Amino acid sequence: MKPLMIISFLRSARFGWIALLVLMLGALNSNAAVNIIAAENFYGDVAQQLGGDNVHVTSILTNPDQDPHLFTVNVDTAKAVANAQIVITSGIDYDPWMSDLDAAHPNPKRIAINVSSLIHAVNGDNPHIWYSPRTMPALAEKLTGVLTSLDPVHADTYRANLAKFLASLGPLNEKIAALRAKYSGTDVLATEPVFGYMSDALGFKMHGMGFQEHVMNNTEPTAQESEEFETLLKTKKVKVLFYNGQVTDPVTSRMQEVAKSAGVPIVGVTETEPAHTSYVPWMLSQLDAVEKALGS
Repeated sequence: MKPLMIISFLRSARFGWIALLVLMLGALNSNAAVNIIAAENFYGDVAQQLGGDNVHVTSILTNPDQDPHLFTVNVDTAKAVANAQIVITSGIDYDPWMSDLDAAHPNPKRIAINVSSLIHAVNGDNPHIWYSPRTMPALAEKLTGVLTSLDPVHADTYRANLAKFLASLGPLNEKIAALRAKYSGTDVLATEPVFGYMSDALGFKMHGMGFQEHVMNNTEPTAQESEEFETLLKTKKVKVLFYNGQVTDPVTSRMQEVAKSAGVPIVGVTETEPAHTSYVPWMLSQLDAVEKALGS
């Protein structure tokens, strides 16, 4: 039956206008964007690249100048989770508030993606998993599958965007390989294990893990750990200090000053993607800083 004939039939039928309205609303709903909420903006960034115009993405943690561990849930966050069709969390206790909100607003149709589970990370592992080269490809593959199941009409678009995103990781993987070939085995130090997975990918030898874990867990490093940390800097045993500018306290600030006095290069890293950029350029900018520090 032709479209005009269908409309004519509905108009003539009892409650025809109601039926017509339902038909029109159904058509509009089929074109509605998939609603995605991401706990962190780097996951939201990837979701937007994969979904394009067919998704609406809300990221919660977006400020690279703010300590993400001090985040508190508000009404807007709760509403965003309640209305989401897909929820993306990092997992392994990095963003437990997101899982709590998801549970507080149950929806059997909502799909929750725990990124840590995609790379088989477990509680006790370093939670800063987005610095691992394995993480974003795993998320991209999973999210593409979910979007395709929710919105099969645009399946070809999602798959094409996946291929484009995976290809965009090429320069990043090449940079990692080049730095590893040149600097593998280099002794480095960090105030917190934010850069840990990337450090491993580069083949660096990371020191001071006890100190870093205390800072990450907001507890005081022992006197011995602090002394050993200072000695590594003062004797220039390490070639770089990775410094988390989002989480600072008197202890980490002091170590930064010790590094400056000793002439040990400092590379700033963040737990949140800076504004007006995307995942690959963000990672590359930090690797460029590493290369500059090691070459100085």
